[in-house]
Formats: sequence, structure tokens, C-alpha cells
Amino acid sequence: MQALVASLPSHECIPDPGHWRGSSDLLDLEDTRLRLRARALTQLCKTEREKALAVYAFVKRMPLGKPLKLHLRTAREVLDAGSGDSPDKATLAVALLRLAGIPSRMRYVEYSGEVVRGLVPHLASGSRPILEAWIGGRWVATDTYIFDPPYMAAARHRLKALGWERGFGIDRDGHAIWNGTDAAWALALAPELDPMCIHDHGCWHDPHGFETSEGFLRKHRPLTRRMHWNMLAPLMDRAIRDLRGDHAGLAPNGPRRRP
Repeated sequence: MQALVASLPSHECIPDPGHWRGSSDLLDLEDTRLRLRARALTQLCKTEREKALAVYAFVKRMPLGKPLKLHLRTAREVLDAGSGDSPDKATLAVALLRLAGIPSRMRYVEYSGEVVRGLVPHLASGSRPILEAWIGGRWVATDTYIFDPPYMAAARHRLKALGWERGFGIDRDGHAIWNGTDAAWALALAPELDPMCIHDHGCWHDPHGFETSEGFLRKHRPLTRRMHWNMLAPLMDRAIRDLRGDHAGLAPNGPRRRP
């Protein structure tokens, strides 16, 4: 039986990889379907890196969306849904990595709302879960798992058309994929080097740990915040669908295709 791990206080990132292996409130590692999925993804892999990349590729391909949510989703719920926002996809990625025997965690970093312009209007700031996996004796990080390939292509195309460097959650010159060896950033820069990074909230097992932390609760009322995001969710989800649709309707080097 996987041990239930305790939530961490804000800013604390325990370096010992052994701390980042077990179940948590949202990481239901005893779930049969999750265990079977992790096994199917990694059974032919020979190294930690290969296992990590197999999980990463599976989660990355999952379409980014912004669903209405009455509660934070468990890893199994995300797997069943087949799509999700960044906390959803981070939850599933960490669960599958741990089931594959790879210590993993999410680091919550707060960015200026400018990085998601085009998706969310007038947002002061927003937090992003960065995936960190213990590979080759060190923590290797990425946020590129959030953005599925069609979304990334569409967002880059729109940024170029608008003449923006950043928006829709990415940088025009940001990384598209992760190689499991080096850090990769959709915003092109590591958080500590990024002028739009406002705050590093530390490492967590899952979004529930972060959103019930003392630091989070000092700044936010959970019910009010959830209502606020559920009001924004249809707008954000429509923006994502419009972005995908506009890009899908373009020929590789020409005008919109005829239906």
C-alpha cells in the first residue's frame, strides 16, 4: 500500500527524492486503471529517462482545456476525462511517473497575467505547476507537458500573426518538447531568470496541497477563487478552441482551407 504523504508548507522543497514517491489526496496510486496505464506506457522502457519520456509524451498529447470544476480532480479523474488544464495534467503526470518508479513533484510558480493574454482578459497573475522528475540523480524540470502539439503550433502561429513575443501561455521562442535530460520551458526562460515570474511557491505533491497551504489561504478564499475561475473557464475554453480552429483551417503556406 502506498503511504499517504503530508502536504508541505510553502517554499519548502525537500531535496530527498524518496519523499516524492507516495500517494496523496489527488494521487490515487492504488487505482487499478492508473497502474495499468503506467505499466502499459513504460513496460518496454529500459531506463528512467525512457520511462519519464513515455509518461511525458502521453500527458502532453492530452488536449489542453479549461473545464468547469467543482473540485480538484484526482489523477484517475483526469485520465478518465482525457483532457484538462495545467493542474489536471500535472496531477496525472506526477501520478504516472511515481507509478513508474520515478520520484516526481510539481513546483508552483506565479507569473504575470501577461503570459496568458489572448486566453484570459485582464488577469493580474496566475500560478503554473512545473513538473520536476528525478532522473539521473538530479531534478529535471519542464512546463512543456501543459501544451499539446496542436495547441503549441496554433499558439506560435497566432503570436507571429499578432507580432507578440508572449501570450496564450507560451513564448514565441519557447521550447516545444522536453528531452528528459535538460530543463525545457514553454516560456523560453527558467523561472528564476524570467522577468515575468512573480513568485516561486515551492514544491508540492499535488494541487490540493498547494491550495490548502497556509500561504495560499492567506491570499485566497478557495470558494471565491473557484467561482472566479469557473466564470472565466468558458471564455478561456472558447479561446483555446478558437485558437485550434483558426490554425486547423489554414493551409501550410496559404489561406484558410475551404470546408
